[in-house]
Amino acid sequence: MDIRSIESTPPADEHAGTVPVWWLFKPREMFAETVGGHLELVSEFEVKAGGKVNPHSHPTFEFYYVTYGRGFMQIEEEVREVHQGDLIKIPPDAIHSMWPASENAPIHCFCFAVAVKDAPPIDYGAY
Repeated sequence: MDIRSIESTPPADEHAGTVPVWWLFKPREMFAETVGGHLELVSEFEVKAGGKVNPHSHPTFEFYYVTYGRGFMQIEEEVREVHQGDLIKIPPDAIHSMWPASENAPIHCFCFAVAVKDAPPIDYGAY
């Protein structure tokens, strides 16, 4: 499972040295994997305490950035604990789900997806 965080990534000086940048994915790092694809979506979501994202898959690279809370991320058979500041890379067509670590607190994420070349339209409401 590919989870990246600024806690394990040293910053680089960017913009003429005016700001530190933590490259969780470096420019063009995923070029070969996404050539011919497109930005599919950008969203935020919250999994309420006691809830769980319905396990599903789709033909996109999907990324969850945990903005607050703790939880568990499952991609195929692998499960890992995730928390604020983690960026999770979900490969295309991998069955995945997420749920909060606590029965009393949610986990909240920023999400974006990059469709692979020739990906069909996706009905996200069906998941």
